[in-house]
Amino acid sequence: MSTTEPKTIASWWKPGWIQEWDPEDESFWERTGKKVAWKNLVVSIPALHLAFATWLLWSAVVVNLNSIGYNFTVGELFWLAAIPGLTGPTLRIPHSFFPSKAGGWLVHVVSVSSLLIPLTWMFLALKDPDTTWGIFMIIGALCGFGGGNFASSMSNISSFFPTKQQGLGLGLNAGLGNLGVSSVQFLTRFIITAGVFGGVAGGAVMYQEGKFVDKEWVFTAGGTVKDMWLQNAAFVWIIPAVIVLVAAIFFMNSLRAFSMPISEQLKIFKLRHNWVMTWLYTMAFGSFIGYSAAFPLTIKVVYGDLPDAPDGLALQYAFLGPLLGSLIRPIGGWLSDKFSGAKVTLAAGLGLIASSLAVTAFTHPENMDSFPYFLAVFLIMFTCTGLLNGSTFRMIGVIKQFTFQTRGPVLGWTSAVAAYGAFIIPMVFKSAIEARGAPDFGLYFFVAFYSVSMVILWYFYLRKSSEEYGA
Repeated sequence: MSTTEPKTIASWWKPGWIQEWDPEDESFWERTGKKVAWKNLVVSIPALHLAFATWLLWSAVVVNLNSIGYNFTVGELFWLAAIPGLTGPTLRIPHSFFPSKAGGWLVHVVSVSSLLIPLTWMFLALKDPDTTWGIFMIIGALCGFGGGNFASSMSNISSFFPTKQQGLGLGLNAGLGNLGVSSVQFLTRFIITAGVFGGVAGGAVMYQEGKFVDKEWVFTAGGTVKDMWLQNAAFVWIIPAVIVLVAAIFFMNSLRAFSMPISEQLKIFKLRHNWVMTWLYTMAFGSFIGYSAAFPLTIKVVYGDLPDAPDGLALQYAFLGPLLGSLIRPIGGWLSDKFSGAKVTLAAGLGLIASSLAVTAFTHPENMDSFPYFLAVFLIMFTCTGLLNGSTFRMIGVIKQFTFQTRGPVLGWTSAVAAYGAFIIPMVFKSAIEARGAPDFGLYFFVAFYSVSMVILWYFYLRKSSEEYGA
């Protein structure tokens, strides 16, 4: 770094481009670098939290659509829950490379702005009883804007922190950002049952309990009938998105030192470990986000239709899985610093295999007695995915083949591919449930995938001859 303090950092709180940046220089870091990095992180975290909330919002909404008068099949509902999981990962691919080309400031402004499109349209559509399944599919696809933002957010934040604090910066950004999944599933069940926004958000619609009988939706005779403001599920996130957008405009920065031509970034595809870690992170984050998307509807279909099932069962418990997985993610990174990322990945991966097999013992219930066991084992699965998210991202940060310049694009690319789990897992569960009434065969398929992942992990990072790679 030059001996003259860059004038763009003299007023560290201002937005825009920073021409010179060297967080590895301890003097520079302590003088102003730390302030700039944490300022950007403080805005990045709520932006990513909102992105995840928008991305998984459909998973919390679709479980109630039939109860307010729509008549969608199980397959149609799973498609609605899954479609953001197809568009989100696809958008992550360009997001992986944009920060290094256009700068973190512009990428965040565009990213947060894009969330307002599906949120506003969803709010309006849920107030219209004539909204078709096709329109809901388009809105769900647009929720993928939230899924795409993770790649650019992580790639951008990784450039602000020195190597010794990569785990801290990325862990806080990802962990607190991932909490948007549980936030939306937890908040939705409360916000849709009261007209807390008065006439601003519109009036209530009639909610009535129902269930699927021979794949047909029927209302439950004598079931609970109450008012519901389902549009509140979208409306509650609009104002926070506007506030975070303003914060991004006035406080975030772009780093010139991190700027790279797309042609240079594409060289990561020649790195063997980029592909290996893409596979392993798909096992980790793909499972976390896929189970998060499928969990509410899976609870609804497997247990929600039982005679003794309480009303609102799905949203009452579904948020616990992503909450636990998000909170445990930084611990996965911390344990990896202590024991190595590869060893933690092995332990958590074996735990995921065992719990994925164990949960199938509770997917053919006759009453609610087995639900606590079903929930407990699924929470173990989420815990394992959270540990895996932390350990595999830490592996990317220390593998010797990844330089400072390539680390961001690698993080973005691996997260892009892994995010397809948000589409694949709900669709696999859909097929298994339609065929056999339970997600068992889908879980067996994922166990086979996890087992292959463990072999790959051992071959590249746990054999004695693999020590040269670092993990």
